[in-house]
Amino acid sequence: MPLVENLHFDEKGLIPAIIVDSEDGRVLTLCYMNKEALEKTLETGKVHVFRRSQNRLMLKGETSGHTQRVREVFIDCEGNSVLFKVDQKVAACHAGYRSCYYRGYNPKTQALEVRESRVFDPKVVYSDPQRSRKGAKKS
Repeated sequence: MPLVENLHFDEKGLIPAIIVDSEDGRVLTLCYMNKEALEKTLETGKVHVFRRSQNRLMLKGETSGHTQRVREVFIDCEGNSVLFKVDQKVAACHAGYRSCYYRGYNPKTQALEVRESRVFDPKVVYSDPQRSRKGAKKS
């Protein structure tokens, strides 16, 4: 039975996809997929997502070159979400961190604290059209 037949997409045709580092199990990001993104991911072995803000399908890392190679795919017990274990190239977060979950909450100060170092400068990666095109071709 195809994977898509085991999943329950929401009323907008989307399903949450949790992306986890295959080496250390760290959560890298949460994104959304429609059926096309899921099928493209399974077909190519690289994570594709549905960008809600742009209303379009995209390869994760298409601008930065920081792609995610799929190693394993899991679904939750009710088919309401998908989890991908991936090999992450450079970083998952567009803010320059390895994980989108680089901030932790400190209950004593009631503040968010940055808990890791940036691995790339987003101003360089996302503002230089030549670098972005080169990065996308390498993915």
